[in-house]
Amino acid sequence: MAAGSCLLLLLLPSLVTALHSPPGCKIRITSKGLDLVKQEGLRFVEQELQNITVSDLHGNEGQFQYNISQVKVTDLQLAFSDLNFQPQQHLVFNINNASISLRFRRQLLYWFFYDIGSINASADGVHVYTVLQLAKDEAGRLKISNMTCNASIARMHAGFSGTLRKVYEFLSTFIVTGMRFLLSQQICPSLEHASLVLLNSLLDTVPVRNYVDEHIGIDYSLLRDPSVSTDTLDLDFKGMFFPRVREDQELENHAVEPVIKETERMVYVAFSEYFFDSAMHSYFQAGVLTIELQGEKVPKDLEVLLRATFFGTIFMLSPSVDAPLRLVLQVSAPPRCTIKPSGTSVSVSAFLNISLVPPDRPPVQLSSMAMETKLSAKVFLQGKALRVQLDLRRFRIYSKQSALESLALFSLQAPLKTLLQLTIMPIINERTKKGVQIPLPEGMDFTREVVTNHAGFLTVGADLHFSKGLREVIEKYRPVPTAAAYSSSRPAEPSLDPSSL
Repeated sequence: MAAGSCLLLLLLPSLVTALHSPPGCKIRITSKGLDLVKQEGLRFVEQELQNITVSDLHGNEGQFQYNISQVKVTDLQLAFSDLNFQPQQHLVFNINNASISLRFRRQLLYWFFYDIGSINASADGVHVYTVLQLAKDEAGRLKISNMTCNASIARMHAGFSGTLRKVYEFLSTFIVTGMRFLLSQQICPSLEHASLVLLNSLLDTVPVRNYVDEHIGIDYSLLRDPSVSTDTLDLDFKGMFFPRVREDQELENHAVEPVIKETERMVYVAFSEYFFDSAMHSYFQAGVLTIELQGEKVPKDLEVLLRATFFGTIFMLSPSVDAPLRLVLQVSAPPRCTIKPSGTSVSVSAFLNISLVPPDRPPVQLSSMAMETKLSAKVFLQGKALRVQLDLRRFRIYSKQSALESLALFSLQAPLKTLLQLTIMPIINERTKKGVQIPLPEGMDFTREVVTNHAGFLTVGADLHFSKGLREVIEKYRPVPTAAAYSSSRPAEPSLDPSSL
């Protein structure tokens, strides 16, 4: 028993780590961000409620027969509405004291009198209480997993006109009560479809696992369900790059977990060292961290210096002294990123092989030297693309063979550094220029970005901007209804024949 208890204690830390894998990328949405979402979402809700389809209402009272059809919402007033975070329930959308204006077609048969026309009605004191539960689905995507809704209408009025106005006023109790019931029964299904179908189609536009370029991809799957407080909603993403040649490769995360404490901006995005390390590790695994310069691509000043440095070797090797030079710069290990409050840097170890390439003959290697460089990294956000611009800070070369040869290479230190700055760094920065997309829905962008460095991670605080409306994006990705579903949901045209009443 004691041995078993000791074993459990030893395994407990690893079990906790497995249950709570640190995220490589973290996003926090604050109450200010939720206010912006509320404004755009309210317009979307108004549009959905305006498309409510109410069934025809018909019946008879004694000698009176009536039919109410073609009910249309003409106006909505949802001024008293709110969208809030709520722990354990995630999002609460509350509409208080709203009003809905309606217009519908009337048909009345009383003995031999037949009346047809339209009626304007208004539903006042409309209350809707909706709770949206957010969760991670099987693919690691954020989804609205469940919705509860309660809707009620306090009062409803109808204005009647025409020759049988008194009759309608007599029947108004039946008509208004029936219309209030039918309308209240349609509000929640309409919002449920808007949430579980339409808004989820918008969330489908968030990149989860996609390719960055022809060499690597990124995994933005959620590690767990959202964490919600009264003021914030936090999302933990895997934030791991992978080489396309080995998409199932997993890089274990030993980096510091990002901690976001700020709430002043609408949204915060945090990236740990693991996020950047996995990108460089994936490029290394893909075998693309190699740059080759040959012939005319080698700067003339550097070529002259290299030929002077290795002149004796060249002369002894071959009479083809004028053979072109080839420089191959190859990273020897995955680069490592270090994030400190003072800035972000990248450490790179590489080999520089210098060879002669005589025509129609095997290359002749002149030297193979080791290089250690430290690059400063400027991380910034543009639109939804996270970009990195690198600059050479420190550079050192040494021989792998002997300290004496390292001393002989000292004269190459400055020219090779210039080569890196003027030739190699522009090539690298051109590759990183495109950047990588941040997991936000289509139509939503960042503005007023501010990057802040911390120990082991950096954060980007920003405000949100809707470059496209929810309706525009949702219509683009709206699920196409089947013909059968369309025909069954389409209301039947009312009959104009009095006998049909």
